[in-house]
Amino acid sequence: MQVSSLNEVKIYCLSAGRSLPEWLSDRKKRALQKKDVDVRRRIELIQDFEMPTISTKIKVSRDGQYIMAVGTYKPRIRCYDTYQLSQKFERCLDSEVVTFEILSDDYSKIVFLQCGRFVEFHSQHGHYYKTRIPKFGRDFSYHYPSCDLYFVGASSEVYRLNLEQGRFLNSLQTDAIESNVCDINPVHFLFAMGTTEGKVECWDPRTRNRVGILDCALSSVTADTEIDSLPSISALKFDGALNMAVGTSTGQVLLYDLRSSSPLIVKDHHYGLPIKSIQFHHQLDLIISADSRIIKIWNKDTGKIFTSMEPEHSINDICLYPNSGMLMTANEAPKMNIYYIPVLGPAPKWCSFLDNLTEELEENPESTVYDDYKFVTRKDLENLGLAHLIGSSLLRAYMHGFFIDIRLYHKAKMMANPFAYEEYRREKIRQKIEETRAQRVQLKKLPKVNKELALKLIEEEGEDQQVAKKRKHKNLPNLLKDDRFKVMFENPDFQVDEQSEEFRLLNPLVSKISEKRKRKLKLLEELETQEQEDEEEREGKASDAESSESSDDEKGWVEEVRKQRRLLRQEEKVKRQERLKEDQQTLLKPQFFEIKEGEEFRSFKDSAKKQKLMKKTLGDRLKLEEKIGTLNVSDTTVGSKQATFKLKKSEQQKKQQEAEKQHRQERKTLRRSANHLKSKRGRGRLFH
Repeated sequence: MQVSSLNEVKIYCLSAGRSLPEWLSDRKKRALQKKDVDVRRRIELIQDFEMPTISTKIKVSRDGQYIMAVGTYKPRIRCYDTYQLSQKFERCLDSEVVTFEILSDDYSKIVFLQCGRFVEFHSQHGHYYKTRIPKFGRDFSYHYPSCDLYFVGASSEVYRLNLEQGRFLNSLQTDAIESNVCDINPVHFLFAMGTTEGKVECWDPRTRNRVGILDCALSSVTADTEIDSLPSISALKFDGALNMAVGTSTGQVLLYDLRSSSPLIVKDHHYGLPIKSIQFHHQLDLIISADSRIIKIWNKDTGKIFTSMEPEHSINDICLYPNSGMLMTANEAPKMNIYYIPVLGPAPKWCSFLDNLTEELEENPESTVYDDYKFVTRKDLENLGLAHLIGSSLLRAYMHGFFIDIRLYHKAKMMANPFAYEEYRREKIRQKIEETRAQRVQLKKLPKVNKELALKLIEEEGEDQQVAKKRKHKNLPNLLKDDRFKVMFENPDFQVDEQSEEFRLLNPLVSKISEKRKRKLKLLEELETQEQEDEEEREGKASDAESSESSDDEKGWVEEVRKQRRLLRQEEKVKRQERLKEDQQTLLKPQFFEIKEGEEFRSFKDSAKKQKLMKKTLGDRLKLEEKIGTLNVSDTTVGSKQATFKLKKSEQQKKQQEAEKQHRQERKTLRRSANHLKSKRGRGRLFH
């Protein structure tokens, strides 16, 4: 049993204690109870008060004798008899239960709303009848005077099923798109339903007309609340004839007087989670509200917190046992929790012995694992050298591993790793150092390249996040986290040169802004070096906040551009003067160059001619080329002009062409002389 105290209110968790595996035999369980004090002192108020996987809803019958809970897996309902402190029956269902209602004083009449649009009726012997509704249902309420069931869900209509006539009646047409919850006032039977638009519609079942609308979404938003979407109604509960509590999907609980459209009080859970259930405690004027993380008990007049409970697992539903201080919860875990708060009221009659036990209980930590057994995998057994025990009675196969006795596990671990305590001690020391570091000024890890650019991006990212929160925009991607720009902060070739002319002209205000950033960067570097030198220092020194400088207007921007241009001219003038001084100081020495083979030395006049030619206009150059013969301009038949260029030839090419021309002439002369001799010989033969 676990005992906690908040605001001097003691809370006893009766479900806390050691859990024993289901596969243990009864003999081993009895042996553990004899040997182990914690197991022997464990309180099992109701035998097998749990579900195979999770429990979704829990309710108490009107006579207080039966506790019913639904859960999975497989979908089922379990009924517990409080007079016998044990389970009475268990029934499996075809689909998961969204919610259920006990129509009779005992368990003889139950209605289940299932997730497959089915409505299933159970009597004392079991399943009685099943029908379907047109749309998926989310909640329903029973109207006792007319025997009507009102179903709300993924539709704008409220379906009515009369149990006396056994047929569907005309549905109620609402203005809502969808509805989440509904409830009927136990005094005047006003029907109320909570919509996804954050409104509550109230209907009179006698005339089947709407009598009022409450805009709870607008009333739930206060000055200190932050919301990301429109709050919808997630819980609804009447208290007496005039009071009604409404829970929203953003974690607020609003208490209304039906005679007023504004809430009497707005209570925020500050977790941003939907309110799952709301209960009233009339003796102390308290409201019990629960989301999936915490159960808060607070005064309905002042809103002051009375006490709160924060279970280990997520909460699905809560149920307050009538006229007592016992609270039961359905959780996202097999075990259903039972809390006993003596301040709220006495223990129920069927467990009156709790009043005597709670006076002597000591605080014991809650444990949800099998403390006498350790779960290990096959790889863990190989590391411990216990793989040869697989198949023996010392290991119990379970899922993807085995259960082993915790004493054997500790002995094997000490033998396999005798220095485990030293590692544990070093790890604890490291954790303590990390905790002290968290109290210091959090240093920003900047890259080695482009540190100022990275600091600028970090500052802009913080500003963008604040703007996005105010305007509800999505955050833009950050260049520091983008892999495509990763090299820009790692490779020194991408370092931004802030002294270059282009950078200074494109960023005229960078001097003023960068001065502030450089001071901040220098401060961060000093803090980083100080942290490296004194690693075990407990408290860091807070850095002085730099005064924020306002940005200049357009006139200041123009003046800054002119100033940068003047500075650039002065720097260029200084560089020219330095170059002249260097030229005057250096002595010119003659240099000799070697001419390549096959080339002749030409005077320096050719370069001068080229320079003069380049200074002439294009027209003059074309006329000169036409005179030389390298350019030929002619008119075409179409009316346009055609220009033909001839490349200039070097001296070596000219000599080669002349040699080829001379060679061709010599061959022609030889060919002519040979033909002449042949003709002479032919004539001599004819004369003979």
